[in-house]
Amino acid sequence: MSTKTRLARLKRHDPKRGFVLKRYTYRGVKFHVERGWVRVDLEMAEHLEGVREIDSDEHSPLAFDVCTDAEARRLDEEERREERPALATEAVRVAKPREPSEPRPPAADAAPSPKAATAKKG
Repeated sequence: MSTKTRLARLKRHDPKRGFVLKRYTYRGVKFHVERGWVRVDLEMAEHLEGVREIDSDEHSPLAFDVCTDAEARRLDEEERREERPALATEAVRVAKPREPSEPRPPAADAAPSPKAATAKKG
């Protein structure tokens, strides 16, 4: 790891959150979302830290993650944890049978239905 370089990458394409760039070229270096991290010198890192998704809009989100090696590892680990799909078996709870001594819930047939009451009248 060198203290004179940083790792940079375009943030993942997500139009709902304002991340619309899929590729970006600066000083001959091409950044693609699919390629991930690229090691850049400090001068380029400083420029990339200020690049916005929409150049003319100062309120649009920043386009790049620019960080040290340790920070990049931490970001990758967090993203892996977030992307891990929840297994269907993790959400299933165990159904316990009712004990014979427990009372049964009231039956739906206990109250006369409106159809049965009108059928008797006629």
